[in-house]
Amino acid sequence: MADIRVENSGAITTIWLDRPDRRNAVDGPMASELRAAFEEFENDPAQRVAVLAGAGGTFCAGADLTAVGDPGRRNPLDPDGDGPMGPTRMALGKPLIAAIAGHAVAGGLELALLADLRVVERDAVLGVFCRRWGVPLIDGGTVRLPRIVGLGRALDLILTGRPVTAAEAYGMGLATLVAEPGRGVSEARALAARIADFPFECVLADRASVYAGLDLPLGEALRAEGAGGRPIVEREGVAGAARFVAGEGRHGAF
Repeated sequence: MADIRVENSGAITTIWLDRPDRRNAVDGPMASELRAAFEEFENDPAQRVAVLAGAGGTFCAGADLTAVGDPGRRNPLDPDGDGPMGPTRMALGKPLIAAIAGHAVAGGLELALLADLRVVERDAVLGVFCRRWGVPLIDGGTVRLPRIVGLGRALDLILTGRPVTAAEAYGMGLATLVAEPGRGVSEARALAARIADFPFECVLADRASVYAGLDLPLGEALRAEGAGGRPIVEREGVAGAARFVAGEGRHGAF
């Protein structure tokens, strides 16, 4: 892959946007490569958690506007096709953490919203900067942002296109963790390792229930949660309870 680099370490996959000369802006071929990298992660049972990061000190400046008309770019007018940025219309089955340095703006912000968690370096900037150029959010921004930060804050960011600091992003729940400059990837990988180390069927069941419940009435969501969790109790929970009874994990130790 020319503009996407993938590293596997244990159960953790790190997917790098590797086009630093364009601030990791995504053109058509790069979008295809990124989608393929996510599909490979999803289909590899040995890989549990992915980290998405940008090379060269920035996460992603969005779509490469110099290549919007190139024949390799996906058709953004096709609602049944892939997202123009690549994986943004995927419903991932495993956890993803975005490690954000520099700028995560426009389509780059939408890539970050695909993640379950976002580790944002203290001097990073996020925002819907495409507001200035008449380019709409067609990679999940209008769908995912309100679910993460709430309607009012989402409309503020979407309508004004203003820059958002790491501190403000953390305050509104857009950032999960604020890291020191240069520490975003290492902090994201450490967080990924902690998640991957848990009994993983339970992790996946609870994660799936959260997302499914967003689209269900309360009663149906509660029944679905119970139905999805019951077999996991039998496969993982019984053994976990036995470890606790034997003395493991007392007083909140992980």
